[in-house]
Amino acid sequence: MSVRTQSSEQPAESVHRAGFACFVGRPNAGKSTLTNALVGRKVAITSNRPQTTRHTVRGIVHRPDAQLILVDTPGLHKPRTLLGERLNDVVRTTWAEVDVIGFCLPADQKIGPGDRFIAKELAGIRKTPKVAIVTKTDLVDGKALAEQLIAIDQLGKELGIEWAEIVPVSAVGDKQVALLADLLIPMMPEGPALYPEGDLTDEPEQVMVAELIREAALEGVRDELPHSIAVVVEEMLPREDRPADRPLLDIHANLYIERTSQKGIIIGPQGKRLKEVGIKSRKHIEALLGTPVFLDLHVKVAKDWQRDPKQLRRLGF
Repeated sequence: MSVRTQSSEQPAESVHRAGFACFVGRPNAGKSTLTNALVGRKVAITSNRPQTTRHTVRGIVHRPDAQLILVDTPGLHKPRTLLGERLNDVVRTTWAEVDVIGFCLPADQKIGPGDRFIAKELAGIRKTPKVAIVTKTDLVDGKALAEQLIAIDQLGKELGIEWAEIVPVSAVGDKQVALLADLLIPMMPEGPALYPEGDLTDEPEQVMVAELIREAALEGVRDELPHSIAVVVEEMLPREDRPADRPLLDIHANLYIERTSQKGIIIGPQGKRLKEVGIKSRKHIEALLGTPVFLDLHVKVAKDWQRDPKQLRRLGF
């Protein structure tokens, strides 16, 4: 078993490499947090609730000798709705198109049925190199980490997966994040940069704004709500008649839930929760877009949208 730690030396390379790596793992395995840590800025939404990623977010890591494009997929899981099935399809399509797959397994949780479900799927993909990434190492001691590393090595042997690397990282503590990039880059094909210098993601701004609003809306809501929230940005327009040195961007967005009874949860007493969602997300949106924003939020009911193909299309899935 080869486990990489920071002291491992990497041979210097003069060629330029560019390619795609995707992170997979069950919901809440730390994939989005790791994507953000590698890019050095927030490009994927994070939440302590499982299943928060719904779009394939590409984060771009620029190095003088390489460009690493990170594809962050939804967590693969046994689907219970049409939305769940569509999210799983997104994952499998992504796996077929990347140069390396990083399988994220949290250090603080024993390997469970969800991990095995994904590992079995990975075992069927022959050609693409697979890296086991042990996330959230800041939450465990050395003994627990060693046990997890052995368990992951064992899982590979059991299913016939040969791990290209096994790398323990802590995205929150910034431990071994740069090393992970160092290990992924040699697995990329040689070639010129695929995105301009300075680009951090190819997600449309409107999609990212919607995701930031959804992230704020997910915080502090009851357990039944995470899957039920979808956000659509209806328009983003610069306010007319503003002086050039004091621009303002008007953003109108709708938060969709599945049942009328959920409306009160999102809006809160006297509209307090919705106001908090607006304040929190506006701060992140202004940081993302670099301009002051006027955010207008409305809550609407799209009955059982997760099970309705027509509504799913309308909401961007």
